[in-house]
Order: sequence, then C-alpha cells, then structure tokens
Amino acid sequence: MVLPNTTAAAVLTGHVQPLALQDVPLPAEVEPGAALVRITCTTLCGTDVHLWQGRMTFPGMLPMILGHEVVGEVVAVGESTSDALGRPIEPGARIGWSESVCGRCYGCNVLREPVTCVERGYGYRQRADQSPYAIGGMTQYCYVTPGAAKLLLPDEVPDTWAAMSGCAGKTVLRAFDRAGGIRPGSTVVVQGAGALGIFATAVAKISGAAEVITIGGPDHRLAAASRFGADVTVPLSRKPVSRIATVRELTDGRGADYVFDFAGADTVGAEAVGMAAQRGTIVVVGSTGTKPTLVPLGEVMGKELTVRGSVNGDIADYHRAVEFFRAFADRIPWPDLFSEPVGLRGASKALAAMANQGGIRAVIDPRLP
Repeated sequence: MVLPNTTAAAVLTGHVQPLALQDVPLPAEVEPGAALVRITCTTLCGTDVHLWQGRMTFPGMLPMILGHEVVGEVVAVGESTSDALGRPIEPGARIGWSESVCGRCYGCNVLREPVTCVERGYGYRQRADQSPYAIGGMTQYCYVTPGAAKLLLPDEVPDTWAAMSGCAGKTVLRAFDRAGGIRPGSTVVVQGAGALGIFATAVAKISGAAEVITIGGPDHRLAAASRFGADVTVPLSRKPVSRIATVRELTDGRGADYVFDFAGADTVGAEAVGMAAQRGTIVVVGSTGTKPTLVPLGEVMGKELTVRGSVNGDIADYHRAVEFFRAFADRIPWPDLFSEPVGLRGASKALAAMANQGGIRAVIDPRLP
C-alpha cells in the first residue's frame, strides 16, 4: 500500500481566528511502535476552545493542530506496535490513544504517574510545522507516536463515546478515584455543567450518591444534567452566597460529602469550602492556570476537609472510561452530549459555538466535506 505523504489539516495560526485549512507533511516511514491512523472522529474539548481563544497559551505554540479526543482506523503500523494491554495493532484496527510520555523522568520512573511526566502534553503542543507534524485530531490522517499509549476499542462503544473517553471521560473517572470513590447514600455537588460536569453527574449517580446537585449554566446544559442524573440543578444566575445557602438547605444544613470543581471560575474554591460538609472531600479539576484563588483556609481547618487536586488522566483511566461507557450504555442518554458532526471546514464554527456554550461536545469527522 502506498501511504499518503501529506494530510489535510485545520491549523490554528492565530487566536480567535478561523482555522487555516492546510496540507501538512506526514512522516515518510512509520517508526516501530507508531501508527498512521485515518481519523473517523474528533470530539472537541474545553482545552481546545481555550487554546483557540488564547486563554491557554504557551511560548512558540503556533501554528498547532488542535484535537486530543480522537478515534481512527489504522492505516499502517511500525514494527512491534501494540496497545497498552499488549495486544498487537494491525492495519484496519480501530484505536484511540492517550498522552505520550518520556519514560525517563522523575514522574515516570519514581512517582510512576504518567500524568506527572515532564514531557507530557500530547494534544496540547503539536506544532504543525515541526516533525512529526500531524499528531492532532483536526486532520484526515494522524501520526500516533511510539510513546503514545494506544488502546484497541470495543465495537460496542461508538466513536463519539470512545473519543470523549480520551480526555473528558478519563479526567472525571480519575477525579472520582482521587476522591476515594463515592460512598453510597452520600451527597455530591458538581460545580460546572459542561461535558465534564454532566458526565460527572452521571458517574456520581451511578456510583450510588443519594443526591447529586449540579451547579452551572446555561439552562440547556442544566436540563441535560437533569437527564444525566442530577436531582437538583442550581443556576449561575444566583450569587455565590445564594448557591452555598441552597446546597446547605438541600442537605439540612450539613453540606455535601463531596464537591467536585469542573468549573474553574474565580469563586469555586470558596464556594466548594462553604458547600462541603464536616470532613467532606473537595476535588479540584477545573481550576487550571496560575491566577490566585481565594480559599478560606480557616474553614478548611475547622471542617477538617480533604482537598485533592486531580490532573486529567492516563491510559488506565482512559480504559476505565471506555469500559464505563460500555457497561452503562443503556442507563444514560449519552448521545445527548454530542453535536452533529462536521468536516474540517466546519471546525472553526464548532469551536466558536462551544466558546459561546452553544453545544456540549462538538464532533469533527474529517471524512465529511
């Protein structure tokens, strides 16, 4: 088979600018452990939106190819290419993949935590003008590097669900793991009604929470949260003090056993502490960046709260997310999360729509016009 030497790509060349449709080089050979994949589905993450907007930025990051929630069909593989479970990957296989790690740093070899790898960042630092060029999901063909943890996907899990597992799904499941799991009969507050918050709402309910309270907006996302298991939704139109009071009222003044931050707004830290019950657990997931956030540490001490950070997830969390979708395929209306797919030409509008909270998870299918 003659392999393509270029691929169509939607390239970010300037923040809040339409993506540029370009032909991007592909490697002449597929290295051992690598794969060349024809993309069938890329779901857009909030990080993609923030990178497009310039809310997240790195020195020398442009031009870059967005997209890190990706599923595709293998076109060619290098020698000894296998997935994270040791299963050989062959042409024609359907795979997803997670971040590439170096295997040499303190995070990899001492902490044994892929999310702490100093070279981690697959999906965030893929410049379109540097080899191996096409490693983002906004492409027709993607080069999956040797260090990327790959996963053969079960037929029962649709492309959109599998793609979302590659970031949103694994991020949420890791956060619940960091919380120590959900005690059956407990009360859970989910701050944020984007894709992560809505997915977390479903996970909390399926995990045995007696009451799930989801805070966010706009109204159509809160309506989705209700369909995904929220017993009560609280709109952002209420003041922070009112949101705290509402949670405490709903819990007979005790507060929530678990509070998950999937929002990242300026007030979520103080609100989480105010909403948490005595000896409750707060997991911080959405508050990225270096901007200082006010947190009442005296209340953290007085309530003896547990506060944990949780960063994305690794291939183990990715596998669990795929299996979660498979196990609970009929319990939740998962298709409600996803917009109608568009081709690369529609990617700019899809990003803008997500930035304006018009959709929950935009879907790009590069096979479409």
